[in-house]
Amino acid sequence: MPVDPLEPLPSEPEERRYPSTIGGAFYLAILVTAGAAVAIVMAHEWRLGVRVLASALGAAGVLRLLLPQRDAGMLAVRHRLIDVALLVGVGLALYWLAGSIPDQP
Repeated sequence: MPVDPLEPLPSEPEERRYPSTIGGAFYLAILVTAGAAVAIVMAHEWRLGVRVLASALGAAGVLRLLLPQRDAGMLAVRHRLIDVALLVGVGLALYWLAGSIPDQP
């Protein structure tokens, strides 16, 4: 039976609006934490905000290390060791910088 080109196509199933992996849920939690860190910085508590951001990046690195590849979701961007090294390295650097910069008058 030929298909009529003017007949509407059957509706496609609606896309999911939730993370499909546990890593996706962790990614969203880290994203919310990073947003909270920016809000803390905007509230004139920059050291605390940078430390919260550094902690979120460190947690992302640990999660990337512990979660299997199929469950890592958006935490998996590159090779596992590169992701972990970058996330933890930047987190440690930010945490150290927040503590080492002297107060200004």
